[in-house]
Amino acid sequence: MASEKPQDLVVTCTAPVNIAVIKYWGKRDEALILPINSSLSVTLHQDQLKTITTAAISKDFTEDRIWLNGHEEDVGQPRLQACLREIRRLARKRRSAGDGDALPLSLSYKVHVASENNFPTAAGLASSAAGYACLAYTLARVYGVEGDLSEVARRGSGSACRSLYGGFVEWQMGEQADGKDSIARQIAPEWHWPQLRVLILVVSAEKKQMGSTVGMQTSVETSTLLKFRAESVVPERMKEMTRCIRERDFQAFAQLTMKDSNQFHATCLDTFPPISYLNDTSRRIIQLVHRFNTHHGQTKVAYTFDAGPNAVIFTLDDTVAEFVAAVRHSFPPATNGDKFLKGLPVTPVLLSDELKAALAMEPSPGAIQYIIATQVGPGPQVLDNSHAHLLGPDGLPQQDP
Repeated sequence: MASEKPQDLVVTCTAPVNIAVIKYWGKRDEALILPINSSLSVTLHQDQLKTITTAAISKDFTEDRIWLNGHEEDVGQPRLQACLREIRRLARKRRSAGDGDALPLSLSYKVHVASENNFPTAAGLASSAAGYACLAYTLARVYGVEGDLSEVARRGSGSACRSLYGGFVEWQMGEQADGKDSIARQIAPEWHWPQLRVLILVVSAEKKQMGSTVGMQTSVETSTLLKFRAESVVPERMKEMTRCIRERDFQAFAQLTMKDSNQFHATCLDTFPPISYLNDTSRRIIQLVHRFNTHHGQTKVAYTFDAGPNAVIFTLDDTVAEFVAAVRHSFPPATNGDKFLKGLPVTPVLLSDELKAALAMEPSPGAIQYIIATQVGPGPQVLDNSHAHLLGPDGLPQQDP
């Protein structure tokens, strides 16, 4: 794992995206990033969506530096600094306690970090969650920090703590003022529900107009519906969603997922001035899902939307092909027909005339840019292959040959 010089260290890790089925929206403490309600998410497979991060420390580095998707960023960003400070504090604490091997490196060494996503950043696809989970996990490996990293990842992006685990993950809001009990925990592993499939319908890969942080602050200040949701609705939904997952009750899981997504977006509209993350295509997708389910006489497909227009669809493996065909019928690919579907292979099927009639939708060519087909996946991974490092021996980003 170490580079040529024994006093230096370089580590590369990957971390997944998570999609909340019971949403987090609103903080009770901005500095510590403590939520006003608990949340529950599904970790997506890293074969399709992941962040990869390399961290290197060396006595030769003169300052901390970070590169995101090939561009150097300001290392002084408060959330980035919060993660770094917390990791270094934990490393010092561990060193002074004399736990483990005394690492042959100084905590005063500067760190270089390079991070890349294999999916659009800041488009409402939970890139910050994967990014900060990966940062926390990688820095912990470099500095020899062990134990739960919820607090470190959470300082970067609240939902990042849920990306520290695979499968199905609960982020407990906690009650303590210091946030020590606001942590993530796995409620079921990634192999628990093998039939579950996830489709991401990318409506727009552009950066969203209002970031989640500002949106949440405004909602907390102005939405009475948000307060009611956090106090009176979410606690019961957390229990029910946990039951649905443990019992693999897809119908109940799907309906609750859609209702919670709708309520989250209702709190955004109840914010003053109102926030709208959904666009016309998002609303047409919602219509498509309900008409598809009505045609089948049961809930076979569910949608959820985070703070952006892209839809995340949950369904079971025996329904994927037909629903993808329904999406192609309603939102025909513009010109990239061969690249419209990415990720897991899906066998093309023909739609029945009855279903086409039931959908009753005027086609919107090009409204959906592409679909990513994926499934539930594991938590962060360490890559042992030195060829995977994003930083070269000089501590600078590797140039593509």
